[in-house]
Amino acid sequence: MEVRLKQLTKIFTSKKAEPVYAVKEMDLAIPSGKLVGLLGPSGCGKSTTLYMIAGLHRPNEGRIFFGDSDVTDIPPENRGIGLVFQNYALYPHFSVRQNIMFPLENVKDYEDPKTGERRKYTKAEMEAIVFKTAKLVDIEMLLDRKPKQLSGGQQQRVAIARALAKSPRVLLLDEPLSNLDARLRLQTREEIKRIQRETGVTTIFVTHDQEEAMSISDFIVVMDHGVVQQVDEPQKVYDNPVNLFVAKFLGSPAINIVDGEIKAGVLYLQGKAFDQGYAHEGSVKVGIRPEHFTIDKKLPHQMDVSVSFVEHIGRDISFVGKMKDSTNNLRIIVSSELRDYAKEETVSFGIKRFFVFDAATGARLK
Repeated sequence: MEVRLKQLTKIFTSKKAEPVYAVKEMDLAIPSGKLVGLLGPSGCGKSTTLYMIAGLHRPNEGRIFFGDSDVTDIPPENRGIGLVFQNYALYPHFSVRQNIMFPLENVKDYEDPKTGERRKYTKAEMEAIVFKTAKLVDIEMLLDRKPKQLSGGQQQRVAIARALAKSPRVLLLDEPLSNLDARLRLQTREEIKRIQRETGVTTIFVTHDQEEAMSISDFIVVMDHGVVQQVDEPQKVYDNPVNLFVAKFLGSPAINIVDGEIKAGVLYLQGKAFDQGYAHEGSVKVGIRPEHFTIDKKLPHQMDVSVSFVEHIGRDISFVGKMKDSTNNLRIIVSSELRDYAKEETVSFGIKRFFVFDAATGARLK
């Protein structure tokens, strides 16, 4: 099921403050059967977008389409969605079986695929759906337990199974892994990817964790202050950020940002000509990802770094240091084969790739 958002806008108002645009004029097409991550810092509008798609928030402007159907004015229970909240929202006095079955018991208008007749599920049909869904998320052996008898990861699977039980057209996940420890987050995100692939349901999930979003998403939507900054496959966004915000938000360790200046079409760093061919004039920010440094004297772009700290991290070495006349630390990651350079106080690094941004607007120049 394709999901399309057209000029979607949500404004929150208060008597004590000016109106706030939580989401502003959002145009977005989410392809059918894909897993899409809404990614951004707290307050960027990603959860608000999810809740508008779910029908829990009504947009001030714009429309929401599931396929060719305009669902903007349709209540949540009639949109054909499955929604998993951050806190799972399981019924503590119900068993796992009862939690998964609950939404099926409340379906009053089910269309029989064989006869086309509209009716309620039978008990046998509900039991079959519960077992099939539980097996899909690998909890069929836990059906008689109560939520308090489950681990955090198991509770999350119950919540996903409950959302999938009604065969939703769209599955919505609101920061589904935030309450899990690091090991369970890794395991559960792999499970979410597997489940989505097996069901083929269009899935939209909200997260502020860029590693989580990049690892399982078919596409990511990077947001800031209610505005979409970039939409693309995760690796493409990482390799080609459209602005300084996206470049800084994606990447761990974070991208290195260096002050530069363009004069007469020439980019200067450390007071030296570094690159040329620019139409822009004035102050710029140069972004260099830690892995884009190397020790290669043949590269045309070189940077002298005074090394203050070295970390040996298995297959790689991490240098921490400063450029001349700079107070900002650079983090540089190179292959451990270059370990001999870790003994030097100053190292000249070649730059394999870099990004140049307008210092005032953050727009990408190169």
